[in-house]
Amino acid sequence: MHNTIVKKPTIIDIYQIDAFTDRPFSGNPAAVCPLDHWYEDDFLQQIANENNLSETAYFVAENDGYRLRWFTPTVEVQLCGHATLAAAWVLFNQLNYPHKSITFFTLSGELIVTKEGDGWLSMDFPSKSTSVIDEPDGLFSALGLKPDQVKQICKSDDILIEVDHEDIVKNLNPNFNKLIQIPTRGVIVTSRSKKFDFISRWFGPNVGVNEDPVTGSAHTTLVPYWIKQIEKPIFLIQQGGSRKGQLKASLSTNQQRVYLLGQACLVMHGKLMISL
Repeated sequence: MHNTIVKKPTIIDIYQIDAFTDRPFSGNPAAVCPLDHWYEDDFLQQIANENNLSETAYFVAENDGYRLRWFTPTVEVQLCGHATLAAAWVLFNQLNYPHKSITFFTLSGELIVTKEGDGWLSMDFPSKSTSVIDEPDGLFSALGLKPDQVKQICKSDDILIEVDHEDIVKNLNPNFNKLIQIPTRGVIVTSRSKKFDFISRWFGPNVGVNEDPVTGSAHTTLVPYWIKQIEKPIFLIQQGGSRKGQLKASLSTNQQRVYLLGQACLVMHGKLMISL
């Protein structure tokens, strides 16, 4: 008779946080996994794929802050706003982080998240400049846009399209099989709005996310873009299609940093139990 060796499962805490909202089932959901050490990248990617959310965030204590990484279901990304907000919310509200500000060390440099009043968290991100471009072949067709609806097209790491009415943004129904052929991280479509300073939607099939409800990283492009047209110290913003969220944002005086303010709430807390 052979003895069976039973491997002890790897147990990892997991939180699902709705970010850029003050109520569950809105905003942008992210999974957050606090770790005491780093696992192999393939394992982290498999967990993100299993979660099947736009982002899974992992962090490990490092020096006087935390090393933070973000994974979509298919790739690791350079920057993610809503999962940064979610990770900070977990540290402040579930793990009893004692200080007012958290420093995250990331692929985009140091990101600082600060606890403000009334449940708001402020994130300090690098801003991104844009340059005007012509329409990449097939872009309007993929989005269902007509050329006369478009006011301007710009490029940073995303393509940004300003259209002339918010109803165009709200009614977009992209063909993702076509949109994935456009060589870009993501596509932002944005306009002025009656209720908000501006609204937008973000599409990223090339990074495994057809539509992200509220994309913090996209606002590092959107805020410097709109500040040229809207002279306000703080923007009130909405992003999303069928699922939406809201945030506030401002630009530093030297225009090098974007400050994003958002709220978040806990939807689920559990444990991953994986036999490796």
